Amino acid sequence: MSETMSDTGSAKTAHDYDLLVIGAGSGGVRAARMAAATGARVAVAEDRYLGGTCVNVGCVPKKLYSYAAHFHDSFDDAAGFGWQMSAPPTFDWATLRDNKTSEIKRLNGIYQRMLEGAGVTLLNGRARLVGPHQVVLTQEGQETTYSAEKILLATGGWPWVPEFPGSELALTSNQVFDLERFPERFLVLGGGYIAVEFASIFNGLGSDTHLIYRGEMFLKGFDQEVREFTRAEMAKKGVNLHFGVNIARIDTLESGALKVELTNGDVLEVDAVLAATGRKANTAGLGLDTLQIELDADGKVPVDAQFQTRVPSVLALGDLTAGPELTPVALAEAMQLVDIHFHQRAPRPLDYHTIPTAVFCHPNIGTVGLSEEAAREQFDGIRVYRTDFKPMKHTLSGSDERVLMKLIVDDATDVVVGAHMVGEEAGELIQGIAIAVRAGLTKEDFDRTVGIHPTAAEEFVTLRTPSRY
Repeated sequence: MSETMSDTGSAKTAHDYDLLVIGAGSGGVRAARMAAATGARVAVAEDRYLGGTCVNVGCVPKKLYSYAAHFHDSFDDAAGFGWQMSAPPTFDWATLRDNKTSEIKRLNGIYQRMLEGAGVTLLNGRARLVGPHQVVLTQEGQETTYSAEKILLATGGWPWVPEFPGSELALTSNQVFDLERFPERFLVLGGGYIAVEFASIFNGLGSDTHLIYRGEMFLKGFDQEVREFTRAEMAKKGVNLHFGVNIARIDTLESGALKVELTNGDVLEVDAVLAATGRKANTAGLGLDTLQIELDADGKVPVDAQFQTRVPSVLALGDLTAGPELTPVALAEAMQLVDIHFHQRAPRPLDYHTIPTAVFCHPNIGTVGLSEEAAREQFDGIRVYRTDFKPMKHTLSGSDERVLMKLIVDDATDVVVGAHMVGEEAGELIQGIAIAVRAGLTKEDFDRTVGIHPTAAEEFVTLRTPSRY
């Protein structure tokens, strides 16, 4: 490998690469490809998940499993529309698991071809910082040193499990997709996105499912009415919800089942426990201490508006840094980073206040902008428009599932500052509404928009009377 001339060497030949990315997740791959398109010499180092958490053990397999779980409801709903089944449908876990694995392998291949097609060098191994412009790549016990004008840290997050007796028996989201046997009795510990999603998924696939959360209500930070509505809908579907309680210990029984003791004295016997208790920045072994790059109070890597750490040649983005831990955020940050460092454009900060998101519990949640509670704190006066109803589909299906839709409006300007939905395909619908909220459209703009009939979506443009102020 060529040697570094100086820490600030300006000649391109001073380093092996203009950009070396550590981590081939969504943000890292996007930054690598876009930087390479400018003519930069780029390499990506990855030792585990080509495509990152999202592709391998996150968003993609989760959504596939969510689709699978929804069929349970669809089979029941079909009877009201005249469809008769000669025998009750049965679920085969191995088919879902193995088909998912095949799809992930296909996506891994696509990511590799995208990088190669962009002229990016893929380095298979674990990289760590050893200097402002140097990394050491470890592969099969062999170490190779590379130098780069800029180094981008994009290693994302890693599941975190709290310590308690038997905590080593709990699964994480990295493992739950590939279980050898389907758990007929399933317990989820946690109250965030991953917890409520997997509780819904395994319940839909047929598990007797429990969700344990130490707080009074899951999905902290979401609109309170959305949280309460989701709690009621998930309970109707059969998820056993336990709030204000935690796991005290887990033990293995002779049968192979798990005995879970709760802090309130209750005991549950289950086949698997998923600890969906959050993720922490995946900084282990990165060599941050070598350059005195210290983490913040939340364990994140501090960066400035140009994504630079305290060492200007070392950059970071995505789940390693403060901000929403969402794949689209990492992608957007990657585009910004390339604009700043390879197109020499002035920083144009991402608007983190109007980032839409979805939770793929059953029913789905879609949300963008401010919650009602946050809006009341920020504005002198607001108007809340909301409705909940049985969707047209369920007038024949016999299901008692309901939909919630809600708009939050700043009374002084008439601007819609928040939109929320709980219901089928909420994420798909809120993506379009997010454009309106991001653009700062008013309630009058919504009112003057002609609805599409008959759809649930038209409710967002036909809400005329405030529910409360």
